[in-house]
Amino acid sequence: MTGYSASQRFDAAGYFACFSGIVRREVLRFLHQRERFLSALVRPLVWLFIFAAGFRQVLGVSIIPPYQTYVLYEVFVTPGLVGMILLFNAMQSSLTMVYDRETGAMRTLLVSPFPRSFLLISKLFGGVAVALMQVYVFLLIAYFWEVEPPWIGYLTVLPALVLSGFMLGALALFMSSVIRQLENFAGVMNFVIFPMFFASSALYPLWRIRETNPVLYEICRVNPFTHAVELIRFALYGRIEPYSLAVVLGFTVFFLASAIYAYNPSKGLIGWRGAPSEGR
Repeated sequence: MTGYSASQRFDAAGYFACFSGIVRREVLRFLHQRERFLSALVRPLVWLFIFAAGFRQVLGVSIIPPYQTYVLYEVFVTPGLVGMILLFNAMQSSLTMVYDRETGAMRTLLVSPFPRSFLLISKLFGGVAVALMQVYVFLLIAYFWEVEPPWIGYLTVLPALVLSGFMLGALALFMSSVIRQLENFAGVMNFVIFPMFFASSALYPLWRIRETNPVLYEICRVNPFTHAVELIRFALYGRIEPYSLAVVLGFTVFFLASAIYAYNPSKGLIGWRGAPSEGR
């Protein structure tokens, strides 16, 4: 009995050491790349300071949940820009996966004795941890630009950020199994990121899209990024949007299962040079 308990404690300690090591590696890699941190902030800040200010009078926002009154366009667009940070960070993680595969670092990771699914999930958590750092710095800057959600919203939005980041990260992880070379990443990014971002409620309310283009409205409704943005929007004001929560959860499970399958060398879409033939 004692030996069994000691073995279980060792296993748990080993899993935790592996998990924390992978997450720490992702965070340290990000902190050592200052230009990546600045570029991650410049993109949404340009939209907030320039685009939102220029369209404040053109794109009026009526009283829609979760807002209790009319809000500035900067306030409405902030959850969408938070989603932009999560989306672009997920694609950046996809790029690092392709780079690690070409340099052999990913093969070294995946031949460890830990289950492949555990390693991939740990990698996802590392990417989400990096994205959370970027999001909260952005929200801090946005606070001085008249974007002032209730203080409790900075805490209630955290689960929504983690879940949305996990969904987008799982999608990017699956994409990294399809991208064979770094040179193809830009084309894939244009094909996935921009349609997901613009065909969503990130920049304009869905009711306005429905009035102008019913077909685009239906596309926005089935876009998982739309529901990630709405989940973040409601959570930022201490509320839950049940339908968006269910959609994000469903797509998270689907994308994660697809990524784990794709990284299985015996069954998936990707073949690893020198990787063991058995899947975990």
